[in-house]
Amino acid sequence: MEIFRARAPLRISFAGGGTDVNPFASMYGGFVLNATINKYAYTSIALNSSESITVNSYDFDTTTEFCSSTLKTDNNNDCFVKSVYKHLVSKPLGMEVITHNDAPPGSGLGSSSAMMVSIISAFKELENLVMSPYDIARLAHDIERQELQQLGGMQDQYAAAFGGFNFMEFDGDSVLVNRLKMDPWVVRELEYNMILVYTQKSRLSSNIIEDQISNVKSKKTDNIAAMHQIKQHANDMKRLLLKGRTNEFGELLHEAWEQKKRMADSITNEHLDELYEAARRAGAIGGKVSGAGGGGFMMFYCENNKKRQVVETLERMGARVESFKFELDGVESWRNIRKEQLIRERLNVAV
Repeated sequence: MEIFRARAPLRISFAGGGTDVNPFASMYGGFVLNATINKYAYTSIALNSSESITVNSYDFDTTTEFCSSTLKTDNNNDCFVKSVYKHLVSKPLGMEVITHNDAPPGSGLGSSSAMMVSIISAFKELENLVMSPYDIARLAHDIERQELQQLGGMQDQYAAAFGGFNFMEFDGDSVLVNRLKMDPWVVRELEYNMILVYTQKSRLSSNIIEDQISNVKSKKTDNIAAMHQIKQHANDMKRLLLKGRTNEFGELLHEAWEQKKRMADSITNEHLDELYEAARRAGAIGGKVSGAGGGGFMMFYCENNKKRQVVETLERMGARVESFKFELDGVESWRNIRKEQLIRERLNVAV
């Protein structure tokens, strides 16, 4: 039996998140600075001789089943796997699909879009298709935002597809990904001084994004001014990283968080504010919520040798500190072939 697998990295967003969401991106253009980490969304596809497609989601503890022979004419797009199958699979195939994620739903690490990118990449491997990171990210975005009508921006799909440190430019639906060539010591310095913290509170990002969209459509001056400011922060933080000025980068994280909170009232809450202020008192230079806000993961950049104090403070408050490293590669796919099948294929190539 041949098994097709893929994994796509999750991301943390340093600055600019929200400016990649339309209508702001169409009206003003957006900048986002983000980086992927060594937490992943996984997809595994095992073909079988049945006429059904069974999807097991470990994250939601659900199993759903579809008929492969009628799926192309099914107008009910209610599932990531079903939507990708319709786009990429050329003929009816029976299979079992397993999906799981290293982060819980509502984490703020772009896990939903990373899962979509992972599923697309696994089916790409199955169908032996040639797709660039731009192709994969674009299809992921179109399925999520247009076909499934899930609110959100564009950065998550492109981060998962490309991987690494990226400065992204958005102009309407047009996306340009600028890979940052970071000095290795800068990456290690960030890993040494940064903390990733799960607040133990998930959130529904669509509600927060609805507030942001409403504020832009209503042309609320203060909210839009804040979004322009975080665009500038994304550009400034990119320059600081490229120059290795990591402490100043940490300081701008704080300023970016202060501006992000002005984008919508639902971005922060009393619990997040308490965690943030306690971390700052313990020695964090700056930090912010990763993603839309409201909960999920927070990140902090600490002063030299203050990381331990910050960790102990946050853990006493009930938060869970997660170890992580930066992932410099994007989505990957591969196939697991039984040994005897691999031998046969090699013999055929030799002949």
